[in-house]
Amino acid sequence: MAGWYELGSNDKGQYSFVLKAGNGEVILRSEQYESKASAENGIASVQTNSPQDARYDRKEASDGRPFFNLKAGNHQVIGTSQMYKTAAARDGGIESVKTNGPSTTVKAV
Repeated sequence: MAGWYELGSNDKGQYSFVLKAGNGEVILRSEQYESKASAENGIASVQTNSPQDARYDRKEASDGRPFFNLKAGNHQVIGTSQMYKTAAARDGGIESVKTNGPSTTVKAV
């Protein structure tokens, strides 16, 4: 099963999205956006940029746990991963975003 996006809002009226893999696991989270249209633009940016390896910024948290950011062509972060236990697991997460990011399925939550 292919991945999909879930687009929703919080109690302050801000919008965000997550990218889920085919198994339902969240593999990328967005920032908070002021409008639904801005969040939809963020999804479009993930769809465009996710297949490109150069768009991934592989990082380590202050406690040493690996994670990554997906960046747009203008170097702005458009999504952040979860924290992983190993660099290999993080790299697997990147491959999952590359595979599922181009999905055009967007579900409202």
